Amino acid sequence: MPDYDTLLDAEVHAFLARTSSFYPDDATDLSIAEQRRHYDRMCAAFEVPHPPGLSVQDRTLGGVPCRIYTPAAARGATILFCHGGGFVVGGLDSHDSLSAELSAGAGARLVAIDYSLSPEHPFPQDFADVLAVFAALEGALVLCGDSAGGNLVAALAHATRASGRVLGQVLIYPALGGARDLPSYVQHAHAPGLTVQDMDFYEGVRRACADVTADARFAPLADTDFSGLPETLIVTAQYDPLSSDGQAYAAALTAAGGQAEWVEEAGLVHGYLRARHMSAKAGASVARIIGALRRMTQS
Repeated sequence: MPDYDTLLDAEVHAFLARTSSFYPDDATDLSIAEQRRHYDRMCAAFEVPHPPGLSVQDRTLGGVPCRIYTPAAARGATILFCHGGGFVVGGLDSHDSLSAELSAGAGARLVAIDYSLSPEHPFPQDFADVLAVFAALEGALVLCGDSAGGNLVAALAHATRASGRVLGQVLIYPALGGARDLPSYVQHAHAPGLTVQDMDFYEGVRRACADVTADARFAPLADTDFSGLPETLIVTAQYDPLSSDGQAYAAALTAAGGQAEWVEEAGLVHGYLRARHMSAKAGASVARIIGALRRMTQS
């Protein structure tokens, strides 16, 4: 097992310690209600004020609650954003300041989706919600999501590729349904921030005992056709069991003639978006993500 005590720098260790003070490492042993309470408290502790000049409005689109962020001089395509949280925790508030910073930094309107969570609404309701918001919006879109949200927007890109409306997608440490024998699953099965055991728990809750692992809406890497997909940037963390998902997905798109780039962020762990204001490495990664969103939306 890697020695994360020596591999991670002091800023990342401080981030992990602060995270653990709100969200215990054994959170999956708690009830879903308790997990959500701890997660919401943790996310609130990392929230920061919105950038100036940003308009924020809560609206329902396609029957799904959404939060719309609009910079004063917004232009270009709209960003469609899905939050992480294992399809079980999280919502509009958990990723509020991040959504605001992505919108302001890209200079583009951003629509954050409050999709249905499991176990109350198991797959495919989460995907159906995202598809409904897509259908309710008009014009060109750039998709973005972290972790579980990366899964949902990638699945959306696959399902809507014929529309020609998606200009690009930015996937941040996405869970794409990779095989458990891929290198990062083996090397970082017990990584801080996310373990393979955690992943198995969340996947089980989302599946609700159904055999859906071959469904590309559930696991985009299960698709048999990777052609016709938009330009894609996949950003992963070095010490994260999900890193190989990003590598495998980029390889599949490239092999099908698409444009895809995989960036593995050295020295970082799953969930590092919340560390963007306390870790130089995390901050640099978020700047890279914002740069990609700005270019894709303004192209």
